[in-house]
Amino acid sequence: MTQTTGRLFDEMARLVNDAAGVAQGVRREAETVMRAQMERFLRDMDLVKREEFDAVKDMAAAARAENERLADRLAALEARLDGHPAPPPSDPV
Repeated sequence: MTQTTGRLFDEMARLVNDAAGVAQGVRREAETVMRAQMERFLRDMDLVKREEFDAVKDMAAAARAENERLADRLAALEARLDGHPAPPPSDPV
């Protein structure tokens, strides 16, 4: 009787172990499918990556600073042509 009971418990343990392995496989597969769906959804939305956004933001700031520098230089040159003293340069922010 003890050998039969032990065998029954071994079979049940193997069954539970197999079921746990299958459940983990299903979970991994579900995560993979969800990740793929989310990536496709985000790609279809045509969103930019953070690195691209930061790069364009830095380029815009540099262009703005260059534009202000050139505006100050132009004002100084125009003032020299008109015979007026040059205005003080604006503070870059």
